[in-house]
Amino acid sequence: MRTLITGANRGVGAALREAGIAAGHDVLATARAPSGQGDNWLTLDQSNPQSVRALAADLAGQPLDLLVLNAGVYLDKGQSIDGGFAPELWAETFAVNVTGTFLVAQALLPNIRAAGGKIAIISSQMGSSERASGGGYIYRASKAAEISLGRNLAVDLGPEGIAVGIYHPGWVRTDMGGSAADIDADTAALGLWKRFENLSMDTTGTFEFYDGAPIPF
Repeated sequence: MRTLITGANRGVGAALREAGIAAGHDVLATARAPSGQGDNWLTLDQSNPQSVRALAADLAGQPLDLLVLNAGVYLDKGQSIDGGFAPELWAETFAVNVTGTFLVAQALLPNIRAAGGKIAIISSQMGSSERASGGGYIYRASKAAEISLGRNLAVDLGPEGIAVGIYHPGWVRTDMGGSAADIDADTAALGLWKRFENLSMDTTGTFEFYDGAPIPF
């Protein structure tokens, strides 16, 4: 399965790349600055539309069986409602997590169509309106928007047979998740690959944990 994973240079993205290669998949990976990483690495800053266009140009004519939209930022972690959550953080977060996610999906649709492929969006349960526990306003709002993107892409691309799944990787021990998190990145990655492999038109529009448990929207 020819796969492209965005934001694959660290954390869950890096674990997804390694697990995919170990399973025998042909994995392309992106990072903002992948120089020196070796073959099958592509440059992508998805907050920059020009960078997205350049990626699409690099991949022109290459079918993709699976697009994993993993790249994201969590810039407001630990911020206080009293004085925190600056406008600049909102703009930067949404440029990556929402606009960037959509633009990459849009730009690579010809590649997905050519393979009859599918799209997986790595979001977060923090975007669920039924799991609001306060704080993280910017990140939560961006992930709620990302869930909406995935759901609506599933509707619009359904007639073409392109399935779209949305997934929460779990609370993972990474730079973003912190050392107190529940699981390691390898556990998350193996579970997510099972979700990708099971993604079909029967499950398009789903929002699930890495282990397949459903998450309320």
